[in-house]
Amino acid sequence: MSATPFAPPVVATHGSTDPAAPLVVLLHGRGSDEQQILALAPHLPTGVAYAAVRAPIAEGGGYAWFANRGIGRPQADSLRETTAWFGQWLDEVAPAGRPVVLVGFSGGAAFAGALVLADPARYAGAAVLYGTLPFDAGLSTDPGQLAHLPVFVAQGDADHVIPRELLDRTWQYLLSESGAPTVALRQPGGHQLTAEVVHRLAEWVAHRLGHVMHQGAVEAGTRPAPTWPTLSGELPHRTGPRPAVSWTIPQQQESQTAPVELQERLYEHLRSLRGVETGPSRISVPGARGLVLHEGSEDPQAYLVAEVGEFAHLHPAHDGSMHLVLPADLAADVSAKGWGRPHMWAGTRLSPGFMMVFGPRDEVELAVVRGIVEASHAYASGATALAV
Repeated sequence: MSATPFAPPVVATHGSTDPAAPLVVLLHGRGSDEQQILALAPHLPTGVAYAAVRAPIAEGGGYAWFANRGIGRPQADSLRETTAWFGQWLDEVAPAGRPVVLVGFSGGAAFAGALVLADPARYAGAAVLYGTLPFDAGLSTDPGQLAHLPVFVAQGDADHVIPRELLDRTWQYLLSESGAPTVALRQPGGHQLTAEVVHRLAEWVAHRLGHVMHQGAVEAGTRPAPTWPTLSGELPHRTGPRPAVSWTIPQQQESQTAPVELQERLYEHLRSLRGVETGPSRISVPGARGLVLHEGSEDPQAYLVAEVGEFAHLHPAHDGSMHLVLPADLAADVSAKGWGRPHMWAGTRLSPGFMMVFGPRDEVELAVVRGIVEASHAYASGATALAV
């Protein structure tokens, strides 16, 4: 099939004209245009370049392959052609090294989803506003596909434009299997932006771009399974479905709670690790027990709370999960293999390796979770091999 002869993009801009400034690309929905979505930019952080791109297909005034009530079933050839058209423009305005965040509304959200699923390493973040990921586009939605790609997702609980089953599937994938650290907001209402969503989006963009500019960005996406010295090889896959986890702060495990006896055995092992002191966590809920190293790595990204050396904590018994920090490849492996998920603020307000690890359900899982925490301890210790 020959490529569609799309014209060069029609782009409306706002904000910084510095060609090195972070770029936020705004993608409109069906029946809208670049000028309407650009009206969002004055409500978002300053010092950033904003570019609103008109969809290349006139039909419906939006990204027309998502045409069935705003989303539909994309035609693979049209999608490939249009992502290539978009990529050619993006490579011209944002060469390697310039951070790019996508913000899509409705059909534009589906297009943003297609772009990041196809090439997550190209982007610094993505906002999926009142839309769905393009699950029928032939793109991979494997576990860990979006590891280390911060995502902001917002939905209305009475949205009748996007089918509820697709909204729910998008929500579930982003907050679980994708591996993306996802800030989520679901509000009363339909298919329209609210002041609260815009405010929260602005906060998220500011924190993400601030983190990238000061700390750098971990490359997003799947990667080969790393070697775990603390597990004598590869991390196994966790069996069964993943537990329910809260999508609001504080992040808590809400099902498949570890038996209290296993939680206590895990804690006793953790407090025996070399150089570890214990006490109340400085960042978690009341009753969480923190693990602290006073002499360890000088890298603040290796800690939950670098100022006090807290690298992990165990949540109270009703929860039984842990938070800890891992190197990027190990953190992505934990997400992909089903042992945990990133904290929603990982890579924005917190270390990109800030992870929740689910509580162990049996003796086999206890041994694996011990190995995961020992890897966190080795990271905070500045060690490159097992340090217990």
